[in-house]
Amino acid sequence: MRPGGGGPPRPRGGVRAAGSGGTTSLEVRISGDGDGLNLELVDEFPSLAGTRVNCAGGPTPWGSWLSCEEVTDGRRDGFGKPHGYVFEVPVDATGPVDPVPLTAMGRFVHEAVAVDPETGIVYETEDAWYVPLVPNRPGAGLYRFIPREPGVLAAGGRLQMLAITGEPGYLTAREQTQGTVLPAHWVDIDDPDPEDAGRDPLAVFKQGLAKGGARFARLEGAFSGDGGIYVVSTNGGDATAGQVFHYRPVSADRGELTLVFESPSPEVLDSPDNIVVSPRGGLVMCEDGSGDQYVRALDREGRIVNLARAPLGPEGEGAGEFAGSCFTPEGRVLFFNQQGDRRAGGTVASATYAMWGPWGDGPV
Repeated sequence: MRPGGGGPPRPRGGVRAAGSGGTTSLEVRISGDGDGLNLELVDEFPSLAGTRVNCAGGPTPWGSWLSCEEVTDGRRDGFGKPHGYVFEVPVDATGPVDPVPLTAMGRFVHEAVAVDPETGIVYETEDAWYVPLVPNRPGAGLYRFIPREPGVLAAGGRLQMLAITGEPGYLTAREQTQGTVLPAHWVDIDDPDPEDAGRDPLAVFKQGLAKGGARFARLEGAFSGDGGIYVVSTNGGDATAGQVFHYRPVSADRGELTLVFESPSPEVLDSPDNIVVSPRGGLVMCEDGSGDQYVRALDREGRIVNLARAPLGPEGEGAGEFAGSCFTPEGRVLFFNQQGDRRAGGTVASATYAMWGPWGDGPV
């Protein structure tokens, strides 16, 4: 199983000052098949520590996990080092890796990443709000990082932000038509690690917006599939219940952005967050809304399917959002996490779940 977000259960080295986030790696042995499938937890250990508010992240084709910080605070906030970066964790790590920030990939409110397996380009989402007429809530950007050396992100590269061709500052979050294909191009971010990002989380976004970059509402999950990248806008759409987009490159500098699905109400799909493409082509989404929370799927016919409902806490309270979904390489088992109580002294524990088929008999 790939590393997932969350604080390490037993810190042992590799800690940056005042950072309590990181990743925990689970080693799971799978044996048998069908009704006889058996899962055994072999080991679990912190694989990244000292970071802050690690969010979705994502896998790479070269055998690592990219973990993303969802805050940009730093020294001025009392922390020993600046935060707001992407970190890489090799899948074969046996303990905490050195937390080296990949500064060229940008310092902003990160959520997820998805890697194009053909080019090694890394797409990055930004979890920033769009609220009409509120100056400090102008929206979020969709970024891509073109590495100088594919597969070696620490060697640096170029950060860019998506723009809709002919429509500077285009707002994707409202008044969109499902199925519409928008021509897109990319604008350079001149300073991916701006000095003022600690006090202004939108410092990178504003650079892209000034060059005509598109505005989304809280971009969260991202995953590679169907010749491009799927991303979700958690509270985009006229019902503010969520949108699913697919970006497909058509050349080195241009592509097409398609609104694949827009939720008409929270009862259908409520604030999609982490996502993963199933080996059979469906899109599995973890909800992060205000009511009952589900792991739901968008099948190839455009239908929403319920896979799992969040259990309630000991006193009937919600157990927290679903997150961190991923399939085993052969596609037999789906893992997903659930955040527990995020309050100090809270009583609801977090959990990791496994779900398996027969997937071939269903829509995802």
